[in-house]
Amino acid sequence: MSQPRLLGGRYALEDLIGRGGMAEVYRARDQRLDRLVAIKSLRHDLARDHTFQARFRREAQSAASLNHPSIIAVYDTGEDLVDDVGIPYIVMEHVDGQTLKELLDDDRRLLPERAVEITDGILRALEYSHRNGIVHRDIKPANVMLTRQAEAKVMDFGIARAMDDSQATMTQTSQVIGTAQYLSPEQARGERVDARSDLYSTGCVLYELLTGGPPFTGDSPVSIAYQHVREDPVPPSQLDPEIPAWIESIVLRAMAKDRDQRYQSAEEMREDIQRGLQGMPTAAATTTLPPANDPEPYDYDDEDERREGSGAKAALWVLLALAVLAALIFAGWLLLSNESPETVQVPDVVGMSQEEAESELNSAGFADGDITVEEQNDDEVAEGDVIETDPSEGTEVRQDSEITLVVSTGPGSVRVPDVSGMTQDQAMSELQDADFQIGSTTEENSDEVEAGRVTRTSPEGGSDADPGTTVDLWISEGAETVQVPDLDGMTREEAESALSEADLESTFEQQQSEEPEGTVIGQSPGANNEVEPGTTVTVTLAQQPEDNEPTDDGSPGNGGDETPEGWPPDVPYPPGSGDDEDNGEDQPQERRLSLLGIF
Repeated sequence: MSQPRLLGGRYALEDLIGRGGMAEVYRARDQRLDRLVAIKSLRHDLARDHTFQARFRREAQSAASLNHPSIIAVYDTGEDLVDDVGIPYIVMEHVDGQTLKELLDDDRRLLPERAVEITDGILRALEYSHRNGIVHRDIKPANVMLTRQAEAKVMDFGIARAMDDSQATMTQTSQVIGTAQYLSPEQARGERVDARSDLYSTGCVLYELLTGGPPFTGDSPVSIAYQHVREDPVPPSQLDPEIPAWIESIVLRAMAKDRDQRYQSAEEMREDIQRGLQGMPTAAATTTLPPANDPEPYDYDDEDERREGSGAKAALWVLLALAVLAALIFAGWLLLSNESPETVQVPDVVGMSQEEAESELNSAGFADGDITVEEQNDDEVAEGDVIETDPSEGTEVRQDSEITLVVSTGPGSVRVPDVSGMTQDQAMSELQDADFQIGSTTEENSDEVEAGRVTRTSPEGGSDADPGTTVDLWISEGAETVQVPDLDGMTREEAESALSEADLESTFEQQQSEEPEGTVIGQSPGANNEVEPGTTVTVTLAQQPEDNEPTDDGSPGNGGDETPEGWPPDVPYPPGSGDDEDNGEDQPQERRLSLLGIF
């Protein structure tokens, strides 16, 4: 039996559970923590492409910075060497469930209320990611998992961008990034996106959950994108009359062409859904949205005619694009046929400073205008030195080709793992796996953390720090205790003072005893017991017994020589006063008491 492929010395791959445009997803077992994980690995045929490499790294960075129950957690990242090619991978939370796309492909119809509950879960994830400054940009059914407990979890932040990224448009090298059926109008136009773009895509997903199909379809991504920009969707209730009006109003509000007419935040959309589920009027139901491209109300009775018109327009756009592309290709062919620049070999400049590398490229025949610089974090290459070139060294290229220098900015910040509650060994292993050094360990009392486990770290878990940073650990000794002092024989004042010095409370009680009055004859808890500070110790003090001794005249306490009432007439009083020698003073006490009828 063949051994499973092992990544990073700890992740044993089991089954292939998914495949996408740029990656494959495997179920795997983390042998160190003995848990199931999902591992997303860049496809081998794309591993040499820097664009896909960068997108893959961005997904890991974006998702790892988000910790929320509605977002698939990222545990670890790494790189696997296959045929001398580095294949990056991401270790993620394994979710037992299925994607919304799989649910829709199975033609599983959902009740409208259930569809908006799932959408509410998507919005919870977006609310959190938007609050942390990250726009997903690719919300679609294939990127939403539904657990066995029917909870929604968003994944795949591969094209996510920070909101303040001025380059965060949806075009790259003349291609639209995203999935056509769920693109917002601004994405289709290649404009800058923001949080409201994710809400439009969420509206498209809700539309599909309600009706079983996306809002727009076509023969090509171009025709679908055109509809997102210029056409209104068919109202969901026309496809399924059982869809409530308040849900339809939320869908159409989220899918408004003008982003100012949409919900302005995921939180606002969630609140409207909650109002609807509770039977309250929704904000969307009271808002009238303008049609996308016509001042007159949209006539849905002419739907077939509208579809035919939009299809014709889409076909015209496709033909126009093909004509332009053909003209560009022809012009390029003419240019190449008339002038064939000299080819040169890209020199090896890896490890040089940026200035040295540019000088070397100039010497090889590359002009300054053809050299571009990209910066990238690197844990091994010194800041300012070249990590790699694109094309790589030794490649034969035309002399006027563009050469990209990838220059190191030094180690990048990474997230410090939260190891609170772990044993010391587990915590040290987790930190070392994340490329941190182990510093000092200090023991401290803790009422909340079990003895022998980590209470806190410095830097603290969840903060950002440079790789190689030293992390100090604090280990719990358990709850703080004090020892109960031995109070035996002390006076009340002495016992009270001793307990106060030991940070303990005191309470006192008395008990008859032959010991000196007022001295300690007992305590609870007992001496030398370990207790929490502030514990109350009950102290027992000696009290003299009551005085029942005979009086000086020998009588049992009546204090005189008179015969007590009821005294037997034939018995001399006081006892032992008769002439009978057996009643003398020398008689045993038991004898004298027996004469009184006591024994």
